[in-house]
Amino acid sequence: MVTLAELLVLLAALLATALGYFVSTDTHSEECGRGWLLDIDVEITGPDNKVIYKGDRESSGKYIFAAYMDGTYKFCFVMFTTDIGEDPKGQDMETVAHKNKLEEMIDELAVEMTAVKHEQECMEVGERIHRAIKDNTNSRVVLWSFFEVLVLVTMTLEEIYCLKRVFEVWRVV
Repeated sequence: MVTLAELLVLLAALLATALGYFVSTDTHSEECGRGWLLDIDVEITGPDNKVIYKGDRESSGKYIFAAYMDGTYKFCFVMFTTDIGEDPKGQDMETVAHKNKLEEMIDELAVEMTAVKHEQECMEVGERIHRAIKDNTNSRVVLWSFFEVLVLVTMTLEEIYCLKRVFEVWRVV
């Protein structure tokens, strides 16, 4: 069985490793999300100001490194934004190609959205038709059930009348 002292040592070790990584950001910045079309620069700097990793214009990625000394490691992420409506002024062909790629992706998304809208309209029409058939069938079942009850009550009354006549005594005077 684990003693309280061992449990406290284990908890302290876990807290020490968990507190080793933190991220601080400005008040109005956004920390989550994916890059879009190679628009993030990444740089990891060690405590001795030595660059450990540098990545230019990435949209996603993963880098694993071992901390080679104690101290504060610096992680820098620089994000670029692209405005679609503006003309490229003095930009290289790569940026123009990225904008064209983005416009192609937007056009493809518009086509897919139209297909989804069409599919939803077809589903609505099908649902309306099936609902009408279901309501018609349910009303027929209810009417048939009332007709069956009426037939059963009529047959019961007729049998009672016939049995009364069979067992009735005729007197001849």
